[in-house]
Amino acid sequence: MRIWILFLLSLGACQKRTDADWRTDYEKSNFLETPRYEKTMEYLRRLEDASPWVKIKYFSTSTQGRKNPLVIVDKRRQFKPREIHEDGRVIILVQAGIHAGEIDGKDAGMMLIRDMLINHKNEDILDNVVLLFMPFFNVDGHERFGAFNRINQNGPKEMGWRVTSQNYNLNRDYMKADAPEMRDWLQKFHVWKPDLFIDCHVTDGADYSYVVTYAIDETYNLTPDVQSWTKRYVVALNDSMRQAGFPMSPYVNLVNDKNIRDGLSGGVAQPRYSTGYLTLNNRPALLLETHMFKDYKSRVEGTYQTILHTMRFMSDNASSLRDAVLKGDLENSHLTGKNIPVDFATDSATALKFDGYKFHYEKSVASDDSIVVWEKGEQVYDLKYYDQVHTTSAADAPYAYIIPQQWTSVIDVLKAHDVKMKRLKKNATLSVHSFQFSNAKWASTPFEGRLMVSFDSKETREEREFIAGDYVVAMNQSVGKIILNLLEPNAPDALIRWGFFNTIFEQKEYGEAYKLEELARSMLKDSTIKREFENQLKNDKAFASNSFARFNWFYQRSPYWDQNVNRYPIAKIMTKEGLPK
Repeated sequence: MRIWILFLLSLGACQKRTDADWRTDYEKSNFLETPRYEKTMEYLRRLEDASPWVKIKYFSTSTQGRKNPLVIVDKRRQFKPREIHEDGRVIILVQAGIHAGEIDGKDAGMMLIRDMLINHKNEDILDNVVLLFMPFFNVDGHERFGAFNRINQNGPKEMGWRVTSQNYNLNRDYMKADAPEMRDWLQKFHVWKPDLFIDCHVTDGADYSYVVTYAIDETYNLTPDVQSWTKRYVVALNDSMRQAGFPMSPYVNLVNDKNIRDGLSGGVAQPRYSTGYLTLNNRPALLLETHMFKDYKSRVEGTYQTILHTMRFMSDNASSLRDAVLKGDLENSHLTGKNIPVDFATDSATALKFDGYKFHYEKSVASDDSIVVWEKGEQVYDLKYYDQVHTTSAADAPYAYIIPQQWTSVIDVLKAHDVKMKRLKKNATLSVHSFQFSNAKWASTPFEGRLMVSFDSKETREEREFIAGDYVVAMNQSVGKIILNLLEPNAPDALIRWGFFNTIFEQKEYGEAYKLEELARSMLKDSTIKREFENQLKNDKAFASNSFARFNWFYQRSPYWDQNVNRYPIAKIMTKEGLPK
């Protein structure tokens, strides 16, 4: 009997040690710390060794030489996107650490995978859902570890840094794709084409009672069936999270930083952001923002519950989601002839009950201004939530765009976005729609490494010559909205606005004053030219006092002027018949 008792005691001790071994480093730290890169990878590799449902693949090597993992959890052990989609299952991509100081998603994701595979909790979800987990997209920023990286954030004790080792904010880079990490991400995304996306963040801003806030586009950038599915998902997620003890609020973007009573601003995310990019690809995309002032344990648990309940809803509604995105992909490959919105603004509000805190104002000793001081007394606010959007700019989708082959940097970006292109086989003069620009102005300081440009534009029709090897980008592909938003100059994240075409705004040839004086005297014999010049002198004092501008005025109207200045190199071919056979 004594031997049997000792055996049972030793078995229990072994079981306890086994259970303890599967605690994450975050849990072992009493929920106060997040592990570094090597410790994180060690735990993920243990999960891979312990379960045939896990496969770790590396989608990139960072600029500092770290391998960046993509963790695939697939109950059927297929680990290939085509096989998964053919099964009718759906894929969720959970992205953590794009801002590596905001690292809640990493610890939540590791625990969720552990609980499903080792503790067998909610593993039935994996019958219909495949999980792609990215623990730290910004892997180099993750290793810029420190206690003072996020002044507003309550834990963990140490954390990573917001941007990459090249100082790129990856969550501004989805369209221009300057960062090598983003080029690799895009390649992997277009291979897997996940059906739903969650991007895990920690918010800045006001104080309030919610642990979890969110933003999600349910409007124009999604096709109707995906819009409908997304609306049902948002309702279900809010209900599930409330029952789990984490009531949610829309992302707290204050209309007025000093007075929450003025309401919250919603709207459509521009495609430079992760969720804006995903919606252009016709995928539901949830921006998850836990609240900076809440303790780390609460934030990680809120993130865990959001991912879990999202996967549960996906599992229960897998076929309808799959049908919606497939139908939407087909619709997005038939945009030709349609007027497609490319920029938006909010114009009206819905009512929102908001569980916030009281506040008062105090005089700042630093800024000589008043500052908001949040109190812990709860306050329910009846707010206006400005989430109703209207289109401020739209573009007529052509049959194809044509890009002169010398614009290699633009071609490279399109390739990164999985855009398919063909090349002209011979020289051709084509009837196209083109753009002429004026009043170009550059930002005074760089944004994400680039001086962005604004301009006025005029769309015109003309005959233009193109040569063999120029690229034809047809719109009949599922990334049609990505193409449109990269190449239409009035789209907010068009490549021209990011400075990819800055040289077209430069005058490269000039005339000597004595020759331009001869030109001006000759041209002023024309009464129409004379009247226009006099009106310009009368109405523009800066022009009148600038001798170079006055000479250049005549030069610009002469046959010597370079017609390619301010002219968009990319042209639109509106119908298939406009292309050479």
